[in-house]
Amino acid sequence: MERVYIHIPFCKSICSYCDFCKVLYYGSWVTQYLNKLALEIVDKYQGEVIKTLYIGGGTPSALDIKNLKYLMEIIKILNLSNDVEFTFECNINDINEEMLLILKENRVNRLSIGIESFDKKKLEFMEREADFKKTKEIINLCRKLGFKNINVDLIYGIPKETERVLKSDLDKILKLDVEHISTYSLIVEDHTKISKIIPIDEDLDARFYEIIVKKLTSKGFKHYEVSNFCKDGYESKHNLGYWNNEEYYGFGLGASGYIGNIRYTNTRNLSKYLKGEFNETEEILSKEDVMSNELMLGFRKLNGINLQEFYNKYQVNLQEVFKIDEALKNKDLIYKDGYLFINPKKIYVMNEILIHII
Repeated sequence: MERVYIHIPFCKSICSYCDFCKVLYYGSWVTQYLNKLALEIVDKYQGEVIKTLYIGGGTPSALDIKNLKYLMEIIKILNLSNDVEFTFECNINDINEEMLLILKENRVNRLSIGIESFDKKKLEFMEREADFKKTKEIINLCRKLGFKNINVDLIYGIPKETERVLKSDLDKILKLDVEHISTYSLIVEDHTKISKIIPIDEDLDARFYEIIVKKLTSKGFKHYEVSNFCKDGYESKHNLGYWNNEEYYGFGLGASGYIGNIRYTNTRNLSKYLKGEFNETEEILSKEDVMSNELMLGFRKLNGINLQEFYNKYQVNLQEVFKIDEALKNKDLIYKDGYLFINPKKIYVMNEILIHII
């Protein structure tokens, strides 16, 4: 076990599209929550050396300075490797020098900043705020204080969004000169403020995806996972762990983990969590379940699945378990240099390909 995810559910405001586990920030809940988080970590963590740590949310940067310091003290329970990748999610409007110095002092070395867009109408729809000039200033402050690995998020596919708006967002994000860019097509989820809207046309969504891939790769970004792009050497090690179907701890409200052949999910009920009732569900996976997950996650990577590594893990050839002959014949899948991967021209319809294979 080399990876840990920690969930901080508190937000100062709720975005219209968000279906993540979150609650509005309420001061008296935060310290109680962190107390229970510490107990959960002590109870589950077995002392392994941790190579990647990701603190997400919610909005971890919503914590005030006192509770941020407390969270960093809790992190010291974990035995972090000397070269740990330690990611901390931030809202651009929360970032200031005092917060950054605390993160730096506690070995955070990767920031993930939720920009989503700089377009006024898109931001109004998402109920978010972002200003390009201020964002550029904050990125410069991060650089000044020594942060060399920064990701920003982009959301596209907002109703009435045009190619011009998307290209403008991409141009501005590129001007930030960050190492990593994550791009997500808007998903209309139940139990969100936008649950009744009609998603954009699939052909338009595919066109937007094509624009993103072409633009970012033309500027030197490596398209290494369906939704993710990076400069050379800046792949997210933590997320690669997910896509490689590796085990990980999940701590906090609504967090999921994968240990042995068990996938578990914590309760999303804050009252239960504050009572110490952490786990909600556990699923015992068969070998077939695990191999299916290996495919679904591994094919998200543009370089796909290494067939020798698959055999080393499961002592069976992938092609003996899954029906891939037709997909290879149709060029939905490509085999090259020991790797099996989705045809890059068909990445957008990869879910349909997987359904036929699994």
